[in-house]
Amino acid sequence: MAKITIKNILSSSKDKTEWENFLSHHPETNFLQSWYWGEFHKKIKNDIQRTGFHENNKLVGVMLSIVEDAKRGRYLTVPGGPIIDWRNNNLISAFDDEVIKIAKEKNCVFARIRPQLESNELSKNIFKKTGFINAPMHLHAELTTQLDITKSEDELLKNMRKTTRYEIKKAINQEIKITTSKDPAAIKKFYELQIETAKRQKFIPFSNEFLYEQFKTFAENNLALLYEARLEKILLAQAFIIFYGQEAVYHYGASTEEGRKHPGAYLIQWEAIKEAKKRKMSRYNFWGVAPVDEIKHRFYGLSLFKRGFGGEDIEYLHAQDLIINRPKYLINYAIENIRKKVRNV
Repeated sequence: MAKITIKNILSSSKDKTEWENFLSHHPETNFLQSWYWGEFHKKIKNDIQRTGFHENNKLVGVMLSIVEDAKRGRYLTVPGGPIIDWRNNNLISAFDDEVIKIAKEKNCVFARIRPQLESNELSKNIFKKTGFINAPMHLHAELTTQLDITKSEDELLKNMRKTTRYEIKKAINQEIKITTSKDPAAIKKFYELQIETAKRQKFIPFSNEFLYEQFKTFAENNLALLYEARLEKILLAQAFIIFYGQEAVYHYGASTEEGRKHPGAYLIQWEAIKEAKKRKMSRYNFWGVAPVDEIKHRFYGLSLFKRGFGGEDIEYLHAQDLIINRPKYLINYAIENIRKKVRNV
């Protein structure tokens, strides 16, 4: 096998084209390794690095890594990546060496990876052999429910839970209106609604800047829409949907108290699914769900809603940590374990 060479990819239009073209040939890819996710993190002042893995001068793998500054210690993340051939041991070795190199250069305590690999013995062994351990916390959604949208609309409706199909029809009969926006200014209302939803469902909301810059980066490239459901003038629900590659993702959602009485959220999802089909995508990712049997989980009700559309649960490998500074990592490990229990995640 040829030697793997490493190249730091800069920010020219040629580099962007090469990066995105490579990802377009890898259907497992989602937005977390996209050029745009890197641009978003640059806008919120996070240090990023784009790495290209080459074999015989051909790009054979990419890795977006992001430096996260936290009071408990700086760390490096690789969300949904790297995108490489996991059967190629040379590539795996090059990835491992490069993660260590970047983490040390950036003075990180550890590196946390959530690869775009389904959780099984093969994927677990790949990381175990290279010195990774299970992280105390997740990194982005790991247990997801995903819907094959290559089927016809009639088939999709038929495969939904009966109550889900009923709620969609009810929303149409009630003349609930669904609108979409690519205007970043619309995120202000979504941010406020997210705070309201967070109080009900007891989770920590994202900042306005975080949501604004993320939406702006994807929307200005026609890769995101903000959906809104209203009954007459009454706001019921909103959803931030990302359309990237072969996948549409229900990334964030929020609802009003009134929205709990009317099925606006159901119709939003159905309209987003239809939009993804128009864009010739193959799957709709409802993003994170709670385990089926955890009925006391704070997101059990939301997970029931998502699974009602007839998708299949896909579990990615749990986030993996590579320790760089052991004493500081042990402090971080203890803090995250406490937070996990307090937040019930």
